[in-house]
Amino acid sequence: MLNSHENTVRVTARIPVSVQETIQRAAELSGATLNQFIVQAALKEAKKVMDLERVIVLSEEDADKVFSLIENPPEPNDRLKAAIKRHKEFFSESH
Repeated sequence: MLNSHENTVRVTARIPVSVQETIQRAAELSGATLNQFIVQAALKEAKKVMDLERVIVLSEEDADKVFSLIENPPEPNDRLKAAIKRHKEFFSESH
């Protein structure tokens, strides 16, 4: 039988007693152990931070501008044309 702790790691933190007491009370009120409460709270916050990094929030005006540029892209300028040329040359040489 596999050890149930085989895929787990221990995380430790030093916190003031007052913080521990607050977290412990909140855990008790939610019906969780201190460890369960801390893990769930940390996971919830981690997901929130990751979601904020993945989502770009635009004003209605900015969103309209982006969609307009997607639907009606401007003509490529000289710098873009040069970049496309370098890209094609690079990939045609390496493959």
